Amino acid sequence: MNLKGKDFLSLADFNKESLTYLLNLATRLKQDNRMGQTHHVLNNKTLVLIFSKPSLRTRVSFEVGIRQLGGNSIVLKQDEINLGVRETIADTARVLSRYADGVMIRTFDHNDVVEFAKWSDVPVINGLTDSSHPCQILADLLTIKETFGELENLKLAYIGDGNNVANSLLLGCSTMGMDISICCPEGYDPDTVYLNKAEEFADVSGSKIQVTNNPKEAMLNANVVYTDVWASMGQEAEAKKRKELFKPYQVNSELLSHASDDVIVLHCLPAHRGEEITEEVLEKYADVIFEQAENRLHAQKAIMASVM
Repeated sequence: MNLKGKDFLSLADFNKESLTYLLNLATRLKQDNRMGQTHHVLNNKTLVLIFSKPSLRTRVSFEVGIRQLGGNSIVLKQDEINLGVRETIADTARVLSRYADGVMIRTFDHNDVVEFAKWSDVPVINGLTDSSHPCQILADLLTIKETFGELENLKLAYIGDGNNVANSLLLGCSTMGMDISICCPEGYDPDTVYLNKAEEFADVSGSKIQVTNNPKEAMLNANVVYTDVWASMGQEAEAKKRKELFKPYQVNSELLSHASDDVIVLHCLPAHRGEEITEEVLEKYADVIFEQAENRLHAQKAIMASVM
């Protein structure tokens, strides 16, 4: 499949065939890496990494990944570039397109990434925005496929804030034929734009979508239970209020008892133990959660190798 030059901004831009291709490539790259086999398919190519939001997993996985593929990376932090402040996003995109072979952006406003891609002559990868996190979900799908051997005929229950991860999970699961239940407190549901798009995809794939405020209802027959922090970066002022409101949405042993017997728990990290997930549950499923974190590296290598 030829994805060269294609932006990776949202899972809405990729069908089941293309996501399957990326997942299979990620699997191959992961296996080969563990056997010491290298694939310098991006030899002498450079990826610029723009961070308006700080990061651990995103930065390290992209930097390690591009080097394992034979390329180089340059990191630009917010105080160095001030995306959209010092000069227009269009001008920044047109300049960096002449220096680099690809750009990854981790920022707040999703429209900034879309605007950058509009003016860029090289592929742009969305490392995270306030409304979307496609790289994370590709790694999640890879982890689920490794665990169960398939994605269809499974159900994922997401418990917590209807944030960027929930939005992108809706797109990824509905495209791949997985059932998904999103469970949030009233007023904290996922973005209706993403929900409506996911329902379109579900009509094609046959997956079922549920949005509920009842955690036990969401957990019924769930093979995968997924949670994330209750207050994302930039929402620190709401943290105290959210901590009280979200208490019934904690992933704990009692709640998991309502899920499928073969259930696994995923968390995109960082985790606030004792809030969205208990210490007991996180440690019980630590192996798969940290495999999920490792899979950011392999999923992103598949993206870079395909689009750059």
